[in-house]
Amino acid sequence: MMNDNSTLTVNDGVAQPPMINPNVSQLFGRRQTLPEVEEYVEGIRAGSVVMLSRAITLVESRRHDHQQVARKVLEACRPYSGRSIRIGITGVPGAGKSTFIETFGGMMTARGHKLAVLAIDPGSERSKGSILGDKTRMETLSADPRAFIRPSPGTGSLGGVARKTGETVILCEAAGFDYIFIETIGVGQSEIAVHSMTDFFLLLLISGAGDELQGIKRGVMEMSDLIVINKADGANIPKAQQAQAQYQSALHLFPAPPSGWTPHVLTCSALEKTGLDTILHNIEEYVSITKANGYFDQRRREQARYRMYETINETLQNNFYHNERIAAQLERVEQQVAAGELNPYEAAGYLLRIIN
Repeated sequence: MMNDNSTLTVNDGVAQPPMINPNVSQLFGRRQTLPEVEEYVEGIRAGSVVMLSRAITLVESRRHDHQQVARKVLEACRPYSGRSIRIGITGVPGAGKSTFIETFGGMMTARGHKLAVLAIDPGSERSKGSILGDKTRMETLSADPRAFIRPSPGTGSLGGVARKTGETVILCEAAGFDYIFIETIGVGQSEIAVHSMTDFFLLLLISGAGDELQGIKRGVMEMSDLIVINKADGANIPKAQQAQAQYQSALHLFPAPPSGWTPHVLTCSALEKTGLDTILHNIEEYVSITKANGYFDQRRREQARYRMYETINETLQNNFYHNERIAAQLERVEQQVAAGELNPYEAAGYLLRIIN
């Protein structure tokens, strides 16, 4: 209790505002409405990165209402697609893919090209999100007004990844990007999916990483239209040249590709920006040759057919797991299989008969 003889006086303070906005329920209670299909298409055609990003998010969404809008946006954008050069880029861990893409991509945008980089990210099985942040790996390129970088979570089936990325390609092409890089993280099964949606496949390697020829799957080398030995700088140049000769000899053992193009092995240094002009020249020469002999368009038609079957497979799978009768039986049947009371083949047959 304050002493009456004290000279200290305490005035009433100013009432403090509440820590939580009293209107917060109104702010978060309103669901954000989706733009109309025409707004998406107009924004994408006008080169709006914001609208392009929102449309890609719509394509990647699993919500039924989002998928319905996404299909309409894709159909409206399809007439404006197909005019880019799609390049798949893969490589062993540590090959410097991010540095290469940033340096090579920067060279291309400096020459007037518009570049979209779609990175198939290894997804977290727990969070279902992306592990790698591609915009933090390519800071300079992400700030380039003529470049667009978009990581795509790679969880789920490879077919699903291919279909979503393929649809993203359509949107990017409608936005005016004339070169599209599709990057995979490391050498693995995802290369098959990327190869199924690109015109040119580039394999990035380094020297001195053990037994070079044994470390790469034969199938990945056979798919490659160009092999590039990165980090060919300083004291590493002789090793890079030796690796180049080894890979070039190995390529002679493979059958001639149907494209009519002879794959080459080149060296470069993304760090010192050397050898990049030759890589671009090879890509342009490949496109010129395959367009002249008809392989370029033939491959695009094959890819469209591939996407049709992948879409069918994914739709059937989604319909199966979202079927109410299947959902009612699945857990019980799964437990019986785990307990050894029912073999997997009988269980699968039983569940499939339910949906039929």
